[in-house]
Amino acid sequence: MHTDTERCVRAVQSKDARFDGWFFTAVVTTGIYCRPSCPVVPPKPKNMRFFPSAAACQQAGFRACKRCRPDTSPGSPEWNQRADLVARAMRLVADGVVDREGVPGLAARLGYSTRQIERQLLAELGAGPLALARAQRAQAARLLIETTPLPMADIAFAAGFASIRTFNDTVREVFALSPTDLRTRAPRRAPGGTPGGATGALTLRLPFRAPLNPDNLFGHLAATAVPGVEEWRDGAYRRTLRLPYGHGIVSLTPQPDHIACRLTLGDLRDLTVAISRCRRMLDLDADPVAIDDQLRTDPMLAPLVDKAPGRRVPRTVDEAEFAVRAVLGQQVSTAAARTHAARLVTAHGERVDDPEGGLTHLFPAPAALASVDPESLAMPRTRRTTFTTLVRQLAGDEVRLGPDSHWPETRARLLSLPGFGPWTVDVIAMRALGDPDAFLPTDLGIRRAAQELGLPSTPAALTARAAAWRPWRAYAVQYLWATDSHPINFLPV
Repeated sequence: MHTDTERCVRAVQSKDARFDGWFFTAVVTTGIYCRPSCPVVPPKPKNMRFFPSAAACQQAGFRACKRCRPDTSPGSPEWNQRADLVARAMRLVADGVVDREGVPGLAARLGYSTRQIERQLLAELGAGPLALARAQRAQAARLLIETTPLPMADIAFAAGFASIRTFNDTVREVFALSPTDLRTRAPRRAPGGTPGGATGALTLRLPFRAPLNPDNLFGHLAATAVPGVEEWRDGAYRRTLRLPYGHGIVSLTPQPDHIACRLTLGDLRDLTVAISRCRRMLDLDADPVAIDDQLRTDPMLAPLVDKAPGRRVPRTVDEAEFAVRAVLGQQVSTAAARTHAARLVTAHGERVDDPEGGLTHLFPAPAALASVDPESLAMPRTRRTTFTTLVRQLAGDEVRLGPDSHWPETRARLLSLPGFGPWTVDVIAMRALGDPDAFLPTDLGIRRAAQELGLPSTPAALTARAAAWRPWRAYAVQYLWATDSHPINFLPV
């Protein structure tokens, strides 16, 4: 979009927050870059330059605006609706792969040469993987500086910097302030912790593009929560996180203009990864205006969209975990699926300490589940075979469900496994892989909703009708489910 100068100028002049994260505006006369909705008086169009990423702005020598804080914009929705090389690379960068494994590790995961990846990222984003990772480190450093009392040396290494000197130079270059000045300008913290959180917890705000309807999003997560791993308490969804350097516990509370996030981490180096996975789980980088406008073109869906716009697709923080839970939930009720999952967690999950109580385990990793005795599973023999085959494939990395997954290839691989039909594959594609066009025409709830609305209710006819909803059929599923009174569609009280 940044190449459409006229459209970008109109967005900046109207301070349109819908475009935050889509592009960034650099002002040549001041040397700063802003988000489109920056509240200051818009510069003259001749002084504006448009970039596709914050990293590209920084690489061109611009520093972040202190007023609108463009580094805290929602992410571009492009990376969650595409499965090409650039989108997969961006998802891996957000997951911290460059910091942990370097550019060669990123290339190895994607199956391309480092030169090819750098060339494609530079062509589309104006910055290579190192610059993108550097921008992410700068954002993490600012967050730690402003929300924790940690010494600067600890913050530097927690944010992923190789040295304190690099940390200091980067912060000064990106924010035009020293780390100490950033901390001085930040709001005062409560002694011993962060405002509103437990001691040692990080409290932050996760931005999103409005509107956001929290009912189905948090309602679904709460209704399917596995005891010990997830819970709904005092208006917040809480769960444990398995992270690269340790584990964490997150509490997410919907607010009118943001999601309040409280993180307790075993290792602060996991901060950016934890934030990225929580944003992905809540689908916070979606563009609800574009999605709803497309779905409104169907006169049968339009009233549902107008009634409760901004529905998101509830996703996951652990793709392998969700795939296992999808198999456990085949042909049984939500309550039964939770019971099966809770038994696995108690028997094979790794115990964690929750300072606030309530959460006790991490969901078992595929390697731990691969050693489960099939006879101990209270399910039909055919489903036991499906379960054991899946966990062994996941443990052996023969089926890859991470942010680097190529959606068509992964779908084909899952369909080849015993016991995997279209419904299971599509629900994994929708919630684990993040495919915004995944559709569930065989789902009983969808067929009932379609019949109630006067839409075709047979899978083939419904699929043909849903062609007009592309590429947002996964969001149409959320609106169709909302016609039912199932508790997963409503925010718990």
